[in-house]
Amino acid sequence: MVDDSDGTSQNIISTDGNKLLVLIAEDESLIQATLEDVVAEAGFEHFSVSSADEAIRAFEEDSARFCALITDVRMPGRTNGWDLARRARELQPLMPVIYMTGDSAKEWAAQGVPNSVLLQKPFVHAQLVTALTTLLNDAATSGIG
Repeated sequence: MVDDSDGTSQNIISTDGNKLLVLIAEDESLIQATLEDVVAEAGFEHFSVSSADEAIRAFEEDSARFCALITDVRMPGRTNGWDLARRARELQPLMPVIYMTGDSAKEWAAQGVPNSVLLQKPFVHAQLVTALTTLLNDAATSGIG
């Protein structure tokens, strides 16, 4: 939902009245900050972590609070973005997943979860917002959100 009366976007609200929360997993602090800005400007709340291990812990604490996952593929720690998305889907089978990578795109067909999107770095911000809203609309049509 957008309120153009003052030139800023409103937070996107779920059917239960809560703001939609996106989990961002990105180890590069400048990229993470940019992603936070893009997601916030699109009207979403965000929760950011710098490793797949931290993201998995957040999902295991309460996966239902997140509406989508945006993850880098290669991050420090025991797990990577591919593993993170698989775990997120174990907990929430229709969780929208957006992968970001600079060098692992060729692995997406084998490693990525079904009905996910991969963005090759660098990408324009509109690509991220389009992928996020498309996946959320698809998930809502499938009965979640």
